Amino acid sequence: MLAEIVITDETLRYIALFQEVTKTNAVDCMDTPDKLVFVVEAGQGNMAVGKKGDHMIRLKNLTGKNIQVVEYSEDPEQFVKNVFHIYKPERVEIEQRGDITHATVTVDSELKGRAIGKEGKNLRIARDIVNRHHEIQSLSVA
Repeated sequence: MLAEIVITDETLRYIALFQEVTKTNAVDCMDTPDKLVFVVEAGQGNMAVGKKGDHMIRLKNLTGKNIQVVEYSEDPEQFVKNVFHIYKPERVEIEQRGDITHATVTVDSELKGRAIGKEGKNLRIARDIVNRHHEIQSLSVA
């Protein structure tokens, strides 16, 4: 079952600001204590980031939060790769484990710790954003 996407007034303001700065369409925004994760339409990732990350820098200065952009994909495997793109994903394996769907993403070994994050924070954020768009309830990094 997909996680429910809750859009608050504040999230709507972040989406409006993001779209104004990047001139792209955000299909989702997840507000976490440390960062904002924006999901953009397929093919708009590079445009959203801007030349040399200009849009991300501007948005960070305006919001006070780190910004992550994820390009949407209908394909669950590609979407998981897109979520982990800064950690150089090598492959994604999706399997059924009982009544849940689990994805294992293999990333560059030097970046594995960062992909998981302190106390698993980055992995939890990745799992939540993936579950908002695809029937994947569990995620691990190899």
